[in-house]
Amino acid sequence: MRRVRLVARRGKAETAARYTTPALEKGLDILELFASTSDELTKREVARRLGRTVSEIFRMLVCLEQRGYIAQSPEEDRLRLTLKLFKLAQEHPPVKRLTAKALPVMHDVTHKINQSCHLGVLDGGQVIILAQVDAPTSTGFYVKAGSSVDLMEAATGHVILAHQRPEICNRAILEWQRDTNEEVPPDLHKHLIRIRQRGFEERASYQVNGVINISYPIFDDQGFAIAALSVPFLKRIKDPTTAKDVRFHLQRACLEISKEIGGE
Repeated sequence: MRRVRLVARRGKAETAARYTTPALEKGLDILELFASTSDELTKREVARRLGRTVSEIFRMLVCLEQRGYIAQSPEEDRLRLTLKLFKLAQEHPPVKRLTAKALPVMHDVTHKINQSCHLGVLDGGQVIILAQVDAPTSTGFYVKAGSSVDLMEAATGHVILAHQRPEICNRAILEWQRDTNEEVPPDLHKHLIRIRQRGFEERASYQVNGVINISYPIFDDQGFAIAALSVPFLKRIKDPTTAKDVRFHLQRACLEISKEIGGE
């Protein structure tokens, strides 16, 4: 029996050795290193943390940068992880599942509050609108599905940032800075804390006068926001719907969607 086990183990070891892929392993080691830290790293720092020489990883770093997985920071000698992996994850079937589960709930909400609503996710330094449902009225305001909105001008984006992992939040902000070459609003950190404390965002639109953006997060199974459901509330004459009504139905809708996708 002992001889059989030794042979089996030797066979597994030989199989593993036969199918090793050093380049792929180095690439994955690099990606996992950047994913585990919010620090921007030089090539020498990457090599030191991986226990390798710069010459061993140089070509792999160049390849990952060319493919868009890592990028140069404003300080050109340092590298950071981009959100390309996050974008790939958005193309995964769970995103389609999120949209499929959300749309019936969104239709229900719009009929209860006579307002449009939209579902958004982070995409680098922007918010992408995955789905949108019109208000069941002849007039209204809506954000077009498929459109992108500046991260710093979107209640949807702020709600997701406020309920995300710090490293994801920081990366999205860095992406926004790189894309826009603008400074982060000085009160952003305090603003996100306030959103997290009360659980939602409600503020005047950054782009349209008279519209109040109300947004609630949709959570994954670890309690982090993967999306947000938002209503650009426009008060109509003779329509009794209030911002309080919108908050009530929107919160219930987000809890329902979170539950449907297995979130907390």
